[in-house]
Amino acid sequence: MRVVVIGATGVIGGAVAGALTAGGHEVVRASRRGPVRVDVADASSVEALFAEVGPVDAVVCCAAHGALAPLEAPSDAEYWRGLDGKLIGQVNLVRRALPHLRDGGSVTLTSGRFPRPVPGSSLGHLVNAGLEAFVYAAATELPRGLRLNVVSPSWVRETLLALGMDPDAGTPAAAVARVYLEAVEGTANGRTLTTG
Repeated sequence: MRVVVIGATGVIGGAVAGALTAGGHEVVRASRRGPVRVDVADASSVEALFAEVGPVDAVVCCAAHGALAPLEAPSDAEYWRGLDGKLIGQVNLVRRALPHLRDGGSVTLTSGRFPRPVPGSSLGHLVNAGLEAFVYAAATELPRGLRLNVVSPSWVRETLLALGMDPDAGTPAAAVARVYLEAVEGTANGRTLTTG
């Protein structure tokens, strides 16, 4: 298969691109700073990506992220800053990817899981739940045998190490990547796939 991995320079995206390549797939590695550039928060950037890469069998988005935002953030803009890229950006990515997917292709998005609510995580919970509900409902609308799923990773071991935190609570990136591989190669549709 020919697969676009968005966020391929990140910890999860790099592991996913590596797993797909090892599985014999042709991988187009896209990111905000790589040779193939895209920013999921910018619809024109997503359109330019598909114009550049042409038809594909699958799109995997690992680029979505959102920072913690306190409920009493000083401004609406500071509170809602994760909404454009992670929720709206990924929804728009699905809408723009559909014409460029070959019959039977798939899109895999990224939500996320917090083991328990922590201060500043309310927007993250809202965005992740919204993405998962979108995938569940939108999968019923897809034409031509296309599939849509979302992977919901918890903490990744390598990320915890980079943050100077205890890595024992994390799942290795390679194990997380296997869940994305299952979404691309399998038959699931409208599902939230969890890791760790």
